[in-house]
Amino acid sequence: MVKKQFTHVDGVGRLRMVDVSTKRPTRRTAEASCVVRTTADPTALTPNEQGVEPIHAARLAGVMAAKQTADLIPLCHPLSLDDVDVVITPSARGLEVTSSVVTVHHTGVEMEALTACTVAALSLVNALIKDDPFARVDDLALLRKTGGRSGDWGRLVPPPLA
Repeated sequence: MVKKQFTHVDGVGRLRMVDVSTKRPTRRTAEASCVVRTTADPTALTPNEQGVEPIHAARLAGVMAAKQTADLIPLCHPLSLDDVDVVITPSARGLEVTSSVVTVHHTGVEMEALTACTVAALSLVNALIKDDPFARVDDLALLRKTGGRSGDWGRLVPPPLA
């Protein structure tokens, strides 16, 4: 079996940012998802004392986080994002969080999609913690990506979420 080298490590084992300057800018997309599991009724999330609606605040937190991914994840390239969408849907399992990110750039937006989901979910946990101190984020996953040298990729079968 051939051992693949981690792309963010140079020949002598030092961490480095990957040089993407020779890559051609292409349209790149990524989608991610996670679930906030809670015993609280997710449809009962109501505005706080200041009138802020937790689901709207979480969506905004996710969008803002995607734009700050390079500040949060070491060695991640700062990217100009063309679109970020975060959708939060109550379900029997809790709150489903999905994100999609689009750019035209030299490198992909997988980390941005995952970061958007994670921070949106954490914002929801923050809103739920008073009613459910055991609320948690589960099943964070990259669902699909398009563009770039490695081409398009997607999960044929979603991971078990039960």
